[in-house]
Amino acid sequence: MRILRSVWHYATQVAAIAGMDMRKLRHDPMELLTRAIQPTLWLLVFGQVFERAHTIPTEGIDYLAFLTPGILAQSVLFIAIFNGISVIWERDLGIVHKFLVSPAPRTALVLGKALAAGVRALTQAVIVYALAIAMGVQLGSNPLALAGVVALILLGAALFSTFSLIIACIVKTRERFMGIGQVLTMPLFFASNAIYPTSIMPEWLKAIAHVNPLTYLVDGLRALMLSGAGSPLGLGWDFAVLAVGLVALVAVGGRMYPRLIV
Repeated sequence: MRILRSVWHYATQVAAIAGMDMRKLRHDPMELLTRAIQPTLWLLVFGQVFERAHTIPTEGIDYLAFLTPGILAQSVLFIAIFNGISVIWERDLGIVHKFLVSPAPRTALVLGKALAAGVRALTQAVIVYALAIAMGVQLGSNPLALAGVVALILLGAALFSTFSLIIACIVKTRERFMGIGQVLTMPLFFASNAIYPTSIMPEWLKAIAHVNPLTYLVDGLRALMLSGAGSPLGLGWDFAVLAVGLVALVAVGGRMYPRLIV
């Protein structure tokens, strides 16, 4: 019973931090509209152009359908990787100091923010699904597959958000953070299977793609969102890599979070 109470208490602390971050989204609904611009451009422009070009082998899958999970993963990445800047704002406003004197474990603070990033990313899933369906992409509607998509989005966003928080704890200023964030996002995106399969990559890029967590997020989303797409890396492996990566980063983030104010 003591273990169950401890787990419940930890979960309520995580939920409280996540709920506080989610209230920010309610007060800024314009963020949802601005976040919709990038996936719209990728699907409407890039997707339709390359679908007509027939230059990228997608193993019998329509290119626009192949691209849709990759753009969803990209949206998750872009939302989460800049989440760390909010921690710098909170430090400047004195909120981080209040968190650190609370009895909540540091990992609960980090995991709560990661969970909030995951919920934010789910709004992007709604936007991408709506765009794809409007453009005629055939997406799977199996409830278990949809639940798997939700779980993968939460895991992926939480992982990249925690990575972002660690970067914020290291650089400590908004200007440096924005610069590093810009540098990281595009290499992560292009060194993944989001817009082309790993099979056509040169060997050096293929090696990078296999250690890039975004590759596993895209692979899992593609298998769950598209009927018959399959998972070259293995769906269980996709979940395992993201889950283990998240646990490791939360542990590191919990140790580094207090250094933000030093």
